[in-house]
Amino acid sequence: MAKFEYDDNENLVNSLRGKVFNQLRSQILTGIYKPGDSLIELRLSEELGVSRTPIREAIRQLELEGLVHAIPNKGAVVKGVTEQDVEDIFTIRMRIEGLASRWAAEKITEEEIKELKEALEFEEFYTIKNDVEQLMKFDSKFHDIIFRASKSNPLMHMLSTFHHYIQSARNNSFHIPGRPDKVFDEHKAIFEAIRKKDADTAEQLTVAHIRNARNSYNEKHHKS
Repeated sequence: MAKFEYDDNENLVNSLRGKVFNQLRSQILTGIYKPGDSLIELRLSEELGVSRTPIREAIRQLELEGLVHAIPNKGAVVKGVTEQDVEDIFTIRMRIEGLASRWAAEKITEEEIKELKEALEFEEFYTIKNDVEQLMKFDSKFHDIIFRASKSNPLMHMLSTFHHYIQSARNNSFHIPGRPDKVFDEHKAIFEAIRKKDADTAEQLTVAHIRNARNSYNEKHHKS
């Protein structure tokens, strides 16, 4: 594959570095790369069709986020997300995602209410069809719209990152019998509270929703 010149084009460097980082992070978080796997710069360079520069920079960023551990003269080894990480993220989400719903109820626009309603309708459709792949897509969209409606960039960025980090746990929850129906019911109740500008109820329902997601994950994990 053709290589790119990086030193002469800072935008190209940043763009490639971001794409490589996002791809590698996604592959780690979804389990394609498992804890203990090595990330070899040369092999990744050949697989992704880029030079080793953005690979090296992406791996450095992954190390800063605690997803890999760089070993001198040996490269980077995947650490992944631990069970304690998942538990911590669920706990943090209960504290701040409720706040996102509260602010969304206070600040949401009519256009965003329409978007949220549409995402919920698609979620209902794919729940009935039991299409897990589409359900995950619209589950994420539902939450993303609420984050955006909160009108808080720091909160939106933080929660989007957390959702990435427990993507595997979230995906697995949709395979638990009966959980997709409960998720839809919980989302519907949250939507109604936000639509009615009932900030207290929106926050309480969201905290309960995250708690239920955590309990479902723990129950499934302990059984397996």
